[in-house]
Amino acid sequence: MNSYTATVSVVGEGRNGGRVQSEDGLLETSLAVPKELGGAGTATNPEQLFAAGWGACFLGAVRRAAAERKVRLTSTAINTEITLLHEDGGFSLAAVLNLELGGVDEPTAVELANAAHQLCPYSKATRGNIPVTINATAV
Repeated sequence: MNSYTATVSVVGEGRNGGRVQSEDGLLETSLAVPKELGGAGTATNPEQLFAAGWGACFLGAVRRAAAERKVRLTSTAINTEITLLHEDGGFSLAAVLNLELGGVDEPTAVELANAAHQLCPYSKATRGNIPVTINATAV
């Protein structure tokens, strides 16, 4: 069994002025609260980082699902929306994955999206924990 562990350090005030750095130095950025939540909005935030990771992972899962079915995709793109909700005195997340696949018809795009949602580790980690909407479109 192969495995990989990402190690990232966060210092400072976390989402409000903190700094993020991966152990290998390939990821290094500042954090800021989004303007929409009353912050400066001058740096990335945890929701953007989560959206980027999930989107990239999901596309990999789509490619794998297509290969398993011997489906040739001409293009893949995803727009991942992670919403931070503040309600009932606490915070939670919601996700919308907008997938666009080229070279297939609409039913195949939906089938591949559903298969990817079963394969993707981010999808597995969030299943049953947050609301997730997947929109698959053939382009």
